[in-house]
Amino acid sequence: MRVHRQGIIVYFQQMKNVRHLKKYGHLIHASKRQKYALIYVNQDEIDEKMDMLRKLPYIQRVELSYKPEVRVDYENAKPDKAKEYDYKYGI
Repeated sequence: MRVHRQGIIVYFQQMKNVRHLKKYGHLIHASKRQKYALIYVNQDEIDEKMDMLRKLPYIQRVELSYKPEVRVDYENAKPDKAKEYDYKYGI
């Protein structure tokens, strides 16, 4: 059985608070300059995790990632001729 996961983007005030976010989900990425972190959690727990994160004093904003909703199959994608040539000759 496959567990469906979704990302939560958490904006914070200081970088030292990032280590506390690990207990709310799987911390994937944290940006020092833009002061956000990306956490992945199970989709069935997403509402309660977001509520818990919003209550923390050092969190400015919490948003959902749109990745599961974005379509990734493209209809008119043309293959690159140069890449096809390279793959044929094992470069």
